[in-house]
Amino acid sequence: MKLLYIEASPREADSSSRHISETYLAELQAAIPGLEVDAFDLWHEELPPFDQAKVAAKMAVIARQEFTAVQRAAWDEVTAIAGRFLSADRYLFAVPMWNSGIPYRLKHYIDIVHQPGVTWTLNPQQGYTGLVTGKHATLVLTSGVFAPGVADTFGIDHHGTYLHDWLREAGVTDVDDIRYQPTILTPDPAGGLEKAKGDALELAKRHSREIAAMGIAGRTPRGRSQID
Repeated sequence: MKLLYIEASPREADSSSRHISETYLAELQAAIPGLEVDAFDLWHEELPPFDQAKVAAKMAVIARQEFTAVQRAAWDEVTAIAGRFLSADRYLFAVPMWNSGIPYRLKHYIDIVHQPGVTWTLNPQQGYTGLVTGKHATLVLTSGVFAPGVADTFGIDHHGTYLHDWLREAGVTDVDDIRYQPTILTPDPAGGLEKAKGDALELAKRHSREIAAMGIAGRTPRGRSQID
């Protein structure tokens, strides 16, 4: 089983979302020795621009047209990154809230991998159908000021809601959240972080039991996408 770990914070050792995610990951790895972890640090990985050639290639896919040589080269860049996403059975996202939304590097990554025939198809009568099926995602969500249930003056959640909506559109409907919100407007930041790490530990234990119960025969499929 392979887990893709998306690190969306640039703060490295100072990142609460990373501390919580690594607590979850350490427990999961201890319980499942054969687990393959692919760590994708968005601040150190090369993400090509989603430029005119890639948009043209995307529109060619939607229109079922042949690629030009330039479009083929652009699409190959897209599918190289998307293939890494599709190859995972499970996902772990460490994501701080930025301006009520997600960090721009994560949005850039999503704009690359979320493509027709790769993560979704579209039916004019029924809408989107996700192709990344039978997989699980864990979202570690942190925010300095926002907390669930607060007044809008403390921020609005275009953070967790965006990620849930994107994953659902891609076909990933089995999603768990771990939240540490807020990280700044709290009388006990250290205590809040420890509680979130405890939640991560318990969730990892539950997930490891579920994975063990599945066994090799229950391995999740790698999705139905065709990225050619």
